[in-house]
Amino acid sequence: MLLHISYAADTMLSTAPSPALSSNRIVAIDALRGLVMLLMMVDHVREFFFIHAQVSDPMDVQATQASLFFTRLSAHLCAPVFVALTGLAAWLYGRKQGGEDPRAAARAASGFLFKRGLFLVFLELTFVSFAWTFDLTPKTYYLQVIWAIGLSMIALAALVHLPRAAIAVVGLVIVLGHNLLDPISIAPGQPGHALWAILHDRGFIDLPWGARARTSYPLLPWIGVAALGYAIGPWFAATWRDRRNRLLLTGVGALTLLLLLRNLNGYGETPWVHGPDAVRTAMSWLNVTKYPPSADFLLLTLGVGALLLAGLEKLPARLLAPLAVLGSAPLFFYLIHLYGLHLLQLAAVATLGPNQGEVWSLPGVWAIWLTAALVAIPCWWACRWFGPVKRASRQPWMKYL
Repeated sequence: MLLHISYAADTMLSTAPSPALSSNRIVAIDALRGLVMLLMMVDHVREFFFIHAQVSDPMDVQATQASLFFTRLSAHLCAPVFVALTGLAAWLYGRKQGGEDPRAAARAASGFLFKRGLFLVFLELTFVSFAWTFDLTPKTYYLQVIWAIGLSMIALAALVHLPRAAIAVVGLVIVLGHNLLDPISIAPGQPGHALWAILHDRGFIDLPWGARARTSYPLLPWIGVAALGYAIGPWFAATWRDRRNRLLLTGVGALTLLLLLRNLNGYGETPWVHGPDAVRTAMSWLNVTKYPPSADFLLLTLGVGALLLAGLEKLPARLLAPLAVLGSAPLFFYLIHLYGLHLLQLAAVATLGPNQGEVWSLPGVWAIWLTAALVAIPCWWACRWFGPVKRASRQPWMKYL
C-alpha cells in the first residue's frame, strides 16, 4: 500500500528550525510514512499467513476476535496517509522546482504527478500483481492501492492548475460527499459499468483476453484525499510550530466531525449497534467502510494521521531516524516485503508442510505481529542500503524506485 515520493519532494521549506527536521528533508513525514508501512506489513503478514481467518470489509464484528479486528483496523491508516502524502509531496516538489511562481510550481507538480502516476499504474499491473500471485497469466487482476495512488496522481496532475482554494473545495466535496453516490449501481454488461466500477462501485471488469479485473480500490474518494494533501502543502512552507498547530486543529476537527456523522448512524455506513459488551460495541462503532472509503473512514484515518504527524514533528530527529529509513524508500520497501512474504510462505510449506489447506498458517494474532517485526529487520537494512545507492545513481530509472 505505497507510492514513490521523490527525495526532492520532501525538501524542507520551513522558515524556522524544527527538532524534527534534517538538513534537507522533513523527517517527521518520512517517519509517519515508515510507521504506516510497518502497519501495512502486519496486515500483509495476516493475508499471507492467517488465511484461515481472513477478515472481510466491512468486518464481521460478531464473528471476528477483537485482537484480529484491531489488527486489521490499525492497517486502515496506511492508504489514506500515503495518498494524502502524495498530494503533499507534489506541492513540495512543485515549490522546489518552480519557486514562488504559482504557475511554474503547478507545471512542475503536474509533470511529476503524471509521470509517477503512469509508472505506478504499470507497476500495479506487472510487478505488484506478480508479487501477490506468482502467476504470469492470472485469471483476475486485482487493482489495489498502487493502482489507486497512480490514477489519483494523474487526476491531481490536472487539478493542480486550479487555485489552491478550489483544490481544497474539490477535495472536501469528494471526501465528504461521495457517499451520496452510493445508491447508484450499474450492473455488468450495462453501459458505463467499467467506468463506474473504477470510480466508485467495487466490482469486476471483463478483459478482452478472457481474464477480469477487480477494482479493489475504487478511485473517486482517493482523488479527494490527494487533493486535500496538495492543498495543505503551504503549511509546510511556514514555521514548524504553525504547521503543527494546523495539523492538530485538523486532526481534532476531523475526529469531531466523525463523532457527529457516526452517531447519526446512517450516512455512508452500515449502522453500528450496541453489542453484548463495551468492546463489541466499540468494534461495531469503529467498523467503517474501506471499499470505497466512506466519509467516516477518511475522517477517522486522516484525523489520526494528522495528529500523528503533529506529534512526530515534536520529537527529536534521532528518535525518528529508524522509521525515516523505511519512509525514505517506500516503493522499494513495498516491493521487497511483498516478494519476501510470498517466498517465506512457499518456504514454510516446502519445509514444514501445509497446516491450513494448501498453506502454512500462523497459530494466532500474536504471531502475526511477531512475524512482521522479524521480517521488518532485513527490510530495514535493505532500505538503509538502498537509499544512498539511489541518491548516488545517475541512472534516470532509479528515481522511480
